[in-house]
Amino acid sequence: MSPGVVDFLFRRLVAGEPAADLQWHREGTALSAQTPGAELARRLSETDLDALTPTELFHYVRAAQRLAAWAEGLREEAVGRYCTEPSGEDAPSA
Repeated sequence: MSPGVVDFLFRRLVAGEPAADLQWHREGTALSAQTPGAELARRLSETDLDALTPTELFHYVRAAQRLAAWAEGLREEAVGRYCTEPSGEDAPSA
């Protein structure tokens, strides 16, 4: 864990508050609820992994898995369309 996360958790413990940061739930869509797509990809790419708590890191990994599965579905659909096109239509030359 980064020093910032350790400091955050220590301050929460001293204040008698839960270790989880509950404030971010009120600030927008949580990564765990963000639908796969461009916005999720942007959020994942801009996240500072060193600043995440273990729980947040878990949600980050799950969101990245959902995004990868979504992208794989897009790829499979495109390959399926490519493979089923009639051979006379705009096939790329290799």
